[in-house]
Amino acid sequence: MKEIAILLTVAASSIFILGYSIHMLIGDLVSQETEKWIIAAACTIGVVIILFMAWDIVKQRRLR
Repeated sequence: MKEIAILLTVAASSIFILGYSIHMLIGDLVSQETEKWIIAAACTIGVVIILFMAWDIVKQRRLR
């Protein structure tokens, strides 16, 4: 159970850092609306990747 809490904390902080780093990279280079769309797209892709990694962890645990 402790491992799940740690993984959820790492996943949430990773998505936050991803969005913030994109904001720092393209902030004031594009309009605010475009920036929001780019951050949303990147965070969605990040969530999909994290879900894939979680699915792989569960699959590997069941094989043991």
